[in-house]
Formats: sequence, structure tokens, C-alpha cells
Amino acid sequence: QVNFVVCQLFALLAAIWFRTYLHSSKTSPFIRHVVATLLGLYLALFCFGWYALHFVIQSGISYYIMIIIGVENMHKYCFVFALGYLTVCQITRVYIFDYGQYSADFSGPMMIITQKITSLAFEIHDGMFRKNEDLTPSQRCLAVRRMPSLLEYLSYNCNFMGILAGPLCSYKDYITFIEGRSYQLQQSEANGKEDTKYEQTDPSPNVAVAQKLLICGLSLLFHMTITKTLPVEYNIDDNFRATASWPVRFFYLYVSLMAARPKYYFAWTLADAINNAAGFGFRGYDKNGVTRWDLISNLRIQQIEFSTSFKMFLDNWNIQTALWLKRVCYERATFSPTIQTFILSAIWHGVYPGYYLTFLTGVLMTLAARAIRNNIRHYFVESPAVKLCYDIVTWMATQAAISYTVVPFVLLSVKPSLTFYSSCYFCLHIASILVLLVFPLKRTQRGSKNHESVQPVWSRKLEEESLLQKNNYSTTNNSFSQKQEITCRYQALKQ
Repeated sequence: QVNFVVCQLFALLAAIWFRTYLHSSKTSPFIRHVVATLLGLYLALFCFGWYALHFVIQSGISYYIMIIIGVENMHKYCFVFALGYLTVCQITRVYIFDYGQYSADFSGPMMIITQKITSLAFEIHDGMFRKNEDLTPSQRCLAVRRMPSLLEYLSYNCNFMGILAGPLCSYKDYITFIEGRSYQLQQSEANGKEDTKYEQTDPSPNVAVAQKLLICGLSLLFHMTITKTLPVEYNIDDNFRATASWPVRFFYLYVSLMAARPKYYFAWTLADAINNAAGFGFRGYDKNGVTRWDLISNLRIQQIEFSTSFKMFLDNWNIQTALWLKRVCYERATFSPTIQTFILSAIWHGVYPGYYLTFLTGVLMTLAARAIRNNIRHYFVESPAVKLCYDIVTWMATQAAISYTVVPFVLLSVKPSLTFYSSCYFCLHIASILVLLVFPLKRTQRGSKNHESVQPVWSRKLEEESLLQKNNYSTTNNSFSQKQEITCRYQALKQ
């Protein structure tokens, strides 16, 4: 943990230096790629020792697969290899070396690299093999229309800004940032023009970085002072279970899981700040003309803590991973997309049994929450006073359901997880099943298409949310493709 914090603080300083002295207006994309990659590999080596070789091996073999297999099937082979290699490393680390501990947890960065490898493979397949009319709007705008060089590939996977904690970003966004076209493209889209040949000063990320560092400091302070006094393991303490009443137990369940979240807030917000400090993450301006630096943000804390539905919580938690699951699995699944996506999420997270218990429980909670929302919510939205009461009740229910669901994710093992659930008499599991038996799970909703209505609540991003993200040009030299992408992104911006 100390190594991680030290390396991320070094990365923050390096990001400021990178933006100041290696700005795209001062140096070539080649130099920026080389420096970003070497700094990333140095940080990985410092943090994980020779385990960092796994990052290069996984990326190198995946690139070789892309070259020799061809664009028709490489996305399948890259997906199987990258996820399989990650799983083997996780099994080795957990069951051979270090069960239940997180020292030398080199699988964390590999999880991000696996996301990048698979995302890029699908984007190249979309851009170089599939017909344009067969793609969804988001797939069309993310499609990569030329094979990246080895340097570009390694830079995307192993750059110093995201190698330790991510977050995931699209290949197009990263290349556009390295080449210094992100601000020009955003301006040209907003003005509805295709000409980007003019000089502009990049917007400063200083305010956004300062705000995110303040959040990091508060999260770290909370984690170091409060979290230790509210261990999740106390939920299965024999004396506590025997003496505490049900309301007390559920209240402690909520506060102990809430106290476990600030470490994620710290890690993800710091990672976001590092990217912003380097000049990456600019998403244009809001309606008031204020700069937005949330292109690759991974969470929205206020929406998480005050979420009134399972959907709202999971839509704002680990945002980039939810988008990855949607793009590589849900949108492409031929049957049971919800179940397939939950399975992929569990495999990607690791091999601890608690992960699978959490995601199996999550399937039930997701379906039950959707059924309740579809069948009863419309009765409570007419009157503001009634809706306020409904929101309070659903906030309490959501926080209880989320806390109940993720306990195995924290406890990791089967026995303590089942001890917790049995002490609660599997109450929310049973309640979810009863809800599904009583309420029909509507496959269509008023004013929406069938596909949209059955989308899983935790990964269902509005299409415009994906489109409004700054998905930039590929580095193709084909001027027609560039004009086509400008039109696509300008239409998305208007939506």
C-alpha cells in the first residue's frame, strides 16, 4: 500500500512535468509514447519487482495474436488469451503464494491491461472488418480503422498515468491525447465545423486536479481513522450476532460497508487526478462554460452514497468497468446477456469464492430491483411529497441491499460469507425470489425499445452517455474516414 501511494504521487509529479515539458506542441508523439511507456514500466517494476514482466508478456503476446490472426477473429483469441492469462496469474497468486493478502498484488494492474487489450481488439475488429451499418452508434465512434504500432500498443497498455490503477480509456481517446488533438476536436465539434487547423491554448486542469486531490485527502483520512474501527468482519462475530438486535445489526452492516468504500474513492480519484494533471480527461464544457475533466472518471461519490436504486448505485460505481462489460459482453452476447455479463465480471475480478457469491447474489438483486421499479414506481412519482417518501424508502432499501450483497466480496471466503448469510436467514435472497414470483419482469417499457428495457440495471448506460464521452479520431490517414467520424461525433454531441 505504501509503494502504491508513493508511486502514484510520483506519477502525479511526472504528469505535471509531462504536460509542461513534453506537451504535444513541444515534442513529437513518438517521444511522448516512449516516455509514457518507460515511466509506466519503471513504476510497475518499483511496485511489483519482476512480477511487472507479466504486464509486458501479456501485452506482447496479445499484440502478436492480433498480427498473426487477422482482424476477422483476433478479438476472440485476444479475449480468451488475455482473460485466461489474468486468471492463471490470479490463481497462482491467491492459492499458491498469498491467500487473503494483498502484498505484491500484481493482478490489479493486469485487470486494467486485460480491459485495454480486449477493448482494443473489439474496436479494431469493428473498424477493420465489420460493416459500418452493422455497428451501434457507440461502436461506430469507437471503431479503430488501422492497426496500432507496437509502441502505440505498449504505450496505451502500460503508460505511467494508468498502469497502477487505471482507469480504462478508449484507444482513440488516448492516441488523440498523445497527438494533442483532443481540445481542437472538441472545439470543432461544438462549432459544427470540420476545420481543426488553428491554434488554441489548452484548458488548464489545475482546478479539477486540486478538487480531486482534496477528495483523495478526505477519503484517506476517513479510511485511516474510521475504517479500522468498523471492520466488516465484525458482522460475523459470534457475540455480536447473539446479542445485537436486527436493527442494530443492519445499521452496523450499512456503516461498516460504507466505511470500506473510501479506499476505492482514494485510489480511483487519485488515478483520475494523475491523468488530468497530464492533460488527459478533458471532455469539453458544460452549459455554463465550465471545463469538464470527467472523460475517464470512474465514480461519482454523491450519487453512490445517495442512490435510490440498484441501478443508480452501480451506474456510478466503477464506471469504466461497467462500460467495458457492456461493450465487450452485453452488447455482443447472443443469449442471456445479463447472466453472461455477471459471469465475466466475476471472472475478471478474481478467483476468490466470495466474488462469485457476490455476483450470484447481484443477479437476484438486479432482477428483483428491476421488477419492483417497473411495477410500482409509477404509482409514487405524481406527488412531490409522496415521491420524497418513496425516495427515502428506496434509499434505505438500496443501501441495505448493496451492503448485504457485497459482504462476500470483502470476506473473500465461502465459510464466513455463508456464516453471514445464514445469520440473516438469507432474508434478501428469499425476498428477491418472492419479488420475482409476484411481480412480472416486464420485457418492454413504455416509450423504449425491447433491447433497452432488458439491459442490466447496473451496466445500462444511456446511449448518449457513451456517445457524449470524447471518443476521438483514429490516426488513419484516410480523410473520408476522418470526416465521417466528425459527423458521427458532432451528431452525438448534439444529442
